[in-house]
Amino acid sequence: MIIYNTTFHIANEVLEECLQYLKKTYMPQAASSGFLHNPCLRKVLHAAEQEEGCSYAVQFRVKNIDTLNYWMEREGGQLHKALSERFGSRVVGFSTLLEEIDWEA
Repeated sequence: MIIYNTTFHIANEVLEECLQYLKKTYMPQAASSGFLHNPCLRKVLHAAEQEEGCSYAVQFRVKNIDTLNYWMEREGGQLHKALSERFGSRVVGFSTLLEEIDWEA
């Protein structure tokens, strides 16, 4: 199982609007594909308060990298494009892939 993590830095001026967009549009659309599962939204905590914005991580579980690549080609690219068109440079992000390791074995 792979965790697909995208961390977004959101400018304060669009923070509430963007969070609502992530919760009501972005995450439900991504999960509706059937390829991405268990959506999570997490706030990234910082030692010092940042005046220019806040960071949030959007995470999904996905079966494997091939499935993620398939989703990105068919749906993910358009979903990211819609977010960029709506918020422009006020929301920037980067993605990472995490592999779950069974720590009890």
